[in-house]
Parts: sequence; structure tokens; C-alpha cells
Amino acid sequence: MLVSTKGRYALRVMVDLAENQGDGRIPLKEIAERQDVSEKYLENILSTLVRAQLLSGMRGKGGGYRLTRPAHEYAVGEVLRLTEGSLAPVSCLEGSRRGCERAGECPTVGMWSRLDSMIAEYLDSISIADLASAPRGVACLD
Repeated sequence: MLVSTKGRYALRVMVDLAENQGDGRIPLKEIAERQDVSEKYLENILSTLVRAQLLSGMRGKGGGYRLTRPAHEYAVGEVLRLTEGSLAPVSCLEGSRRGCERAGECPTVGMWSRLDSMIAEYLDSISIADLASAPRGVACLD
């Protein structure tokens, strides 16, 4: 599993909004400046998050973005599954392709399936609020 820049930036945006939610709607320009990401690239990511109702967006004067729920209600896994499509470590465990014609005789399918469960459990155990309150530069959350 390799998380793309889209997934990583989506998490950074969600954390940014959680940290600044007291400021009301946050303009795209401010988010882009804080995250050092182009507005055009962020616009694509934000539209995905708005369509999935993770964020609320409003154009024009006083517009911007905000979380639609409290930050502790967003799991990292939810955001990454939305932006990445799948978090499965191998293709035979992805979505509707789950399983393959060799699953009955495959000596590794159990290992991959367990790893898939561990990844999902770990990422679903961390909230955006956890990331927003974590010290910067820490390698992992305990």
C-alpha cells in the first residue's frame, strides 16, 4: 500500500481545518498557503471531500471550507479510503475483486488478509482530532 499525494494532502487539509475550525469557513487560499500546496491541486481534493460530505464548501465573499462533523468523528481510514479507493496491500483483496480463483490454494492469502485487517483497524483508530493534537514531527501515535 502506497498512499498518494492526494491522500496525504487530504489528511493535511482535514487536520488544518480541525486546527482552525474556530475561525469559521477557511478560504482555499489560506489552506493552500499554510500547506504549501497549489490552490488548483487542493481544489480537486477539496471537491472530493465536499462531494462525500466530509466538508462543507461555500463560494464567494465569506466563503471557504469547514468540517461537517467534529474532528474526533473522522477516522484517518475514512479519508484515505475516499481519496485512495483502497488500502488493501495486494490487489486480490481490493473491493469487488476480493478473493481470486487461487484463494483456496494460496498459502499467502491469510497473511495478506490479516495485514489488510490490521491496516484498516489501525487507520480507523486514529481520528483527525488525534492528528491535530499530536506533537509535530512525531513518527507515530501511541
